[in-house]
Amino acid sequence: MITTEDEARDWLRALPGCDEAAMARLGVLVDMLREENTRQNLVSSRSLEQVWLRHILDSAQLLPHVPRETSLPWIDLGTGAGFPGLVVAALRPETEVLMVESRTRRIEWLDRARVAMGLGKAQVIGQRLELVASQPCSVISARAFAPLDKLLALSSRFSTSDTIWLLPKGQSASQELADLRNWRHVFHVEQSLTDPQAGIIVGTLAGGKGKSR
Repeated sequence: MITTEDEARDWLRALPGCDEAAMARLGVLVDMLREENTRQNLVSSRSLEQVWLRHILDSAQLLPHVPRETSLPWIDLGTGAGFPGLVVAALRPETEVLMVESRTRRIEWLDRARVAMGLGKAQVIGQRLELVASQPCSVISARAFAPLDKLLALSSRFSTSDTIWLLPKGQSASQELADLRNWRHVFHVEQSLTDPQAGIIVGTLAGGKGKSR
């Protein structure tokens, strides 16, 4: 378990592909987040005391589950303050990252941060998820977006049999997975690196609710 800001930064620097340019992009995000949080409540003020641990590393820990060779976009549902979408884009700038967010002020924030961080392949999709055009994606992530069954119902249209799902679920991860019905999946729960009581649902989806893929 990683518990300090220094440990979080050390873990990030050891992440394959994370260089000084990537750390600089993340530094821009941290500085902008602190400033923007004085204008709108993007994250809790207390969490900014451990921003590298609570937000940057908490997002970046998804990356070891995804091969760098992915060719289709990574779609992040309900990106909000930019987690994990902006962190993923900062650490994998060659990947097309689609950040879906419907709230106007969050959309404006994500666009400002994306430009300031120099994330040319990251896009903000300013719509409700139900209105976003379907397309196959290599990765689907969502941090506290919706209960698992509802999330799958809303977003399985972006998934193929090879799509990797990465769903940080906090303390509810194991219970939500145990309660899941009528979906053919290969999901399991990974322990979070930042919270001993939190889990991440990881895996692939074959189909469900009368659909096959």
